[in-house]
Amino acid sequence: MLAFQKAVEAGTDGIELDVHSTRDGVLVIHHDETLNRTTDGFGRICECSFGDLYSLNAAARFRKGYPRQQIPRLEEYCEWVREQHVQTNLEIKNDMVFYPSIEENVWRMLEKYGITDRVMISSFNHITLKKLKEIAPEARVGALVLPEWGVKVRPGAYCAEAGFEAYHPSWEHLDQEAVQDCRLHHIEVNVWTVNEPMKVDQLYSWGCDGVITNYPEMVRKRIQNQAQKDDSVF
Repeated sequence: MLAFQKAVEAGTDGIELDVHSTRDGVLVIHHDETLNRTTDGFGRICECSFGDLYSLNAAARFRKGYPRQQIPRLEEYCEWVREQHVQTNLEIKNDMVFYPSIEENVWRMLEKYGITDRVMISSFNHITLKKLKEIAPEARVGALVLPEWGVKVRPGAYCAEAGFEAYHPSWEHLDQEAVQDCRLHHIEVNVWTVNEPMKVDQLYSWGCDGVITNYPEMVRKRIQNQAQKDDSVF
């Protein structure tokens, strides 16, 4: 939660996060499927109860010595973010580990806190996105694609046919032609993970809609500088 609070302080427009489900069905926010890399615990989230996770320190392996942080429940985040003026890009991590009913569980949680209109749900598992659209046709979803998949020849046409609102590629495997195809089909393009200033400028000039970054203050400054030269909206 400290990271999300700091993102708001930095003036970001939105927050990107990843959701998993514990053994006892609690939706939690954590990047990896396993605990090993960022916490003082080990094992897979899907094999742990939330009680197991509650005792862990999610800041244990960060070098700057942050105070102890718990792995947050999605419900905790929803309760907090409904009072904030930011969007949320919620990634369902249902590609490496299969979480039964996670699509419906996530959507019902967003409904409970009245924030469905401020959330885009993304996933590398496009079957998950299609299931979500069956549950909630009004849901806004974005198709994540891995760098090794390469540039889809016509990502705009693909997303439009699938009923997806957005295309979420990595910056390494995106070209201007793909962006143009998305714009032709009225598909948003949100690019990850963009930490280089010159790349921000390039994506702006191509007409991308947003970027996921570790440096929101830098990106905002670049966008403001570009906006002075161009009346288009990024």
